Amino acid sequence: MPSERFQFTGEGGHQLAASLDMPDSPVQAYALFAHCFTCGKEVLAAKRIATALTAKGIAVLRFDFTGLGSSEGEFANSTFSSNVADLVHAADHLRETRTAPAILIGHSLGGAAILAAAGQIPEAKAVVTIAAPSDPVHVTHLFKDRLDDIRTHGTVEVQLAGRPFHIKREFLDDIAEHSLAAQIAKLHKALLIMHSPTDDTVGIDNATKIFAAAKHPKSFVSLSGSDHLLSGKPDSAYVAGVIAAWAERYIEPAAAQPVSATSDAPRNVVVRETRNSKFQQIVATGPHQMVADEPVAVGGQDSGPGPYDFLLAGLGACTSMTMRMYADRKSLPLDRVTVTLKHSKIHAKDCAECETREGMLDQIDRVISIEGALDADQRTRLMEIADKCPVHRTLTSKIRIVTRAAD
Repeated sequence: MPSERFQFTGEGGHQLAASLDMPDSPVQAYALFAHCFTCGKEVLAAKRIATALTAKGIAVLRFDFTGLGSSEGEFANSTFSSNVADLVHAADHLRETRTAPAILIGHSLGGAAILAAAGQIPEAKAVVTIAAPSDPVHVTHLFKDRLDDIRTHGTVEVQLAGRPFHIKREFLDDIAEHSLAAQIAKLHKALLIMHSPTDDTVGIDNATKIFAAAKHPKSFVSLSGSDHLLSGKPDSAYVAGVIAAWAERYIEPAAAQPVSATSDAPRNVVVRETRNSKFQQIVATGPHQMVADEPVAVGGQDSGPGPYDFLLAGLGACTSMTMRMYADRKSLPLDRVTVTLKHSKIHAKDCAECETREGMLDQIDRVISIEGALDADQRTRLMEIADKCPVHRTLTSKIRIVTRAAD
């Protein structure tokens, strides 16, 4: 599962750390995942669900809310409203860089935030809540013995899951203003509610209230035997499997962006580190995505082709395409072209026809197999055409590479 790590600007102007988990197969849909209160994008349940969803062709964007994980800002200054706004910003980022999310998934308080944000993400067709409260005020039970102190002093440090967090009066005031029931009633999106009947953090009655407030299409799946955080690995795999199967009914597969028939402008190729390993990269051009890496022998994970592999692939593809175009134009009985390539370094002195006589030279060996009922003259002409492919001409001409720093 290749992951692209990046940052985007959240509601408060802070840079929020995000991870986009990509499937190895073509993307069927994009999903936006909101994690639980005080959790981060690396919480085990979120990672496991994302991994299982990518195996089913669904790309998943996870991110750290303000002040959590690797994101900037102070958690104490965040509110439920700011979290909802951050989710909308995350969806905006996906819309601008890939495709807007068709699936919204929220775990615990993240589920409540997803319900509140869904109306501002028009492309979303399917909404999933996992162990979500029916009202964000529910989260205050985690520090109910400090509520009076918070209202009296303005800011109080509380212990949540064994870690200290500062909660402000503004947080309490903000969640008190949110009434999810009205927003759920006008969701106008397919809703899947997943909840364990033995959840001792957010009771099953919350699922009942969400279900009652929602209009069809709506579904409920009992996570019998699961705890609130989906600690068991089979639980998160089951959740992901149900989501993928259920959402398929309501979403259209992510479509490739249409290419204008009148435009011959070349597309940009964007290469970005995933930071999952030393060398792994995501290579994107138009609607297409690939993984680049290096072999294990040189410190990579061999999770994708190397840079020279891509270079050889470009030459090989261009060679075959050029020969095919010529054969079709001349009505030659060409059945199939197979191009096998290898890159190596040779001593310049071993190349009789090369101008350079010292040092090392790059050599590409290209072996072309031509299938079809072709005579000798036709085969000779096709081999000549192979050297006329645009990539071949580029590689054998003087190349100017202009490099500048990004703005």
